[in-house]
Formats: sequence, structure tokens, C-alpha cells
Amino acid sequence: MTLDRSDAEGEIARVVRDVRNWGRWGPDDVLGTLNFLDETKRIEAAGLVRRGVTFSLSQAFDTDGPQTGWRRRTNPVHTMTDTGVDAALGNQGFPHGIGGADDVIAMPLQCSTQWDGLGHIFDHGMAWNGRRSEQVVTSEGDLVTGIEHMASQLVGRGVLLDVARHLSADGELEDGYPITVDDLEATIAAQGESARVGRGDILLVRTGRLARAKREGWNGYAGGPSAGLSFTTARWLHAKEVAAVATDTWGFEVRPNEFDEAFQPLHQVVIPNMGLTIGEMWDFDQLAADCAGDGRWDFLLTAPPLRITGAVGSPVNPIAVK
Repeated sequence: MTLDRSDAEGEIARVVRDVRNWGRWGPDDVLGTLNFLDETKRIEAAGLVRRGVTFSLSQAFDTDGPQTGWRRRTNPVHTMTDTGVDAALGNQGFPHGIGGADDVIAMPLQCSTQWDGLGHIFDHGMAWNGRRSEQVVTSEGDLVTGIEHMASQLVGRGVLLDVARHLSADGELEDGYPITVDDLEATIAAQGESARVGRGDILLVRTGRLARAKREGWNGYAGGPSAGLSFTTARWLHAKEVAAVATDTWGFEVRPNEFDEAFQPLHQVVIPNMGLTIGEMWDFDQLAADCAGDGRWDFLLTAPPLRITGAVGSPVNPIAVK
């Protein structure tokens, strides 16, 4: 697929016509493509566990994170409300010498490893499944497709496509590189049968952008240039019927975007129109090394969001089990 860089509006509209899933699971649906991830897929995923080794795919949640304050996104602030000092001084008011520690955290829900909920992005004032955006998300939160509906859904077969390892000698794609369907298919072919992608899978795509940030510092990781999925992958994602997609980047899609004037056009297509759940800022590096070592690129993945009523996104600590 070739893109007319000067016609973002037209290109988005044409792709939306081909991939829109409104009504596919009925007028009341709140899960979108997570409907593809059913009991059969979870049984298949459970059978992938052979060694019992686990990998956390989460970045840290601390003040050293990537956020710069754009649109009020800040790094987490962790505060102790009770400490060992309080216990040692005996000022906690507990009997018999018992003491304790407590803490709180304040953070945007999309400041580190996270899921985008279906209420996160709108297209011309429309939310997932053809609902008016103002009737879905208000100051009280997402009244229809809140992230809490996904709390029991995101357990299934994960598939890692290490596109960076396949295309680049150093395992890191250049910033601004758009990952195409050909790149995805070539990576699947190179990685073999365990990398096949299909209905109900949770697709993970590694660009190497986080690995570079670990080595060189954040340097625009949050919001800056990065490799990512090309806008031209939308029809492929739709045809594959994947349940969800996550990347090791801030924006999931390539940045700068592929049009002269656009902001996150792939988001605009896949979230409100396709109903696709997107994960961002995941850490695949240790998992990728293990997959390359044993030649197996699929695994049991458990990645439920926090059950935050009405949220349009959620922190997550995804666990891959091989």
C-alpha cells in the first residue's frame, strides 16, 4: 500500500471503511477485538508453558521514567505515609510492639507500561462501536467502555515479533522507520512456526527503541521520533484478527507519522473503529533474548489492566511464561 502523504484525511477514511468493526459483536459491545480471545485460545496458551520461566515485560514506575509533562503526563510520585522510622519511634499507636509501613503513589495511568482502553481515542467525535464520544467519556470517566471491562480478558497466547533483531544488525531500528506488512511477514518467516500470528493472539512488536533509551537516556522516548508500525499495517491487523497489540515504544505507530500533517493516524483507525486494544512502553528485551535462544516466539501472556472504574488506560505488569 502506498500513501498519499498530503491526504491524511482521505487515507484514514479509506482504511476505516475497510477495517471498521462497529456492530460486529452487537450494539452493546465493550471489548472490541478482545472478543477474539476466547476460552479455546487460553487453553492453547496454557499449553505453551514448558519450562516455567517468567519474564516481566514492564518498565519501572518511578520518578526516573520517560515522561516530560506533555498533556500533564508526569512520572509517578511515590510517597511513604508510614515508615520504619515511625515504627522505631513508637508513634504509630499500635500495641505490643507491632509496626508497619504504608505508601501511596500518584501518577497518570499512561505514564509507563500500559494499555490504551477503547475510550482513549475518538474519530470525528465517535467512539468505539459507533457511540458519540460525549456520551461515552465525561468528567466522570468512561461510562461505557471503561478499562474495568478488560480486567479478566487479557490472558492468552502472546507472540513476539522481534522486527528489530530481524532487520538490524544491532537489534535496534532507526527512529522514524515505518514497520510494514512485508517487515512483519518477513520476521514471521524468519522466526518460524511459533511466530505465526492469527485470531485471538496478543501481538508484541519489538523495535529496539527502549533498548536504546536504556543505554543512552530517554532522549525523547516519550513523544519523540521512533520506529513503529506503519499506517499501512491497519488492514493486516484487521485481517489477522489479533486480540491486542503492544510495542516497546511510546506511540505504537511510527513517529514522525507518515503524513505531512497528522497526529497518531493509526490510533485513530484501530482504537475507535477496529476496537483494537493497544499496549505501549513494554519491555521485551529479556524475553526477546530468551526467544532467540530457544527458537520459540510464543508463550502464555497474562496482562490484565488494573480494575479502575471508568479509566481509559491502565498501568500493567505483563508476565510472559514459557
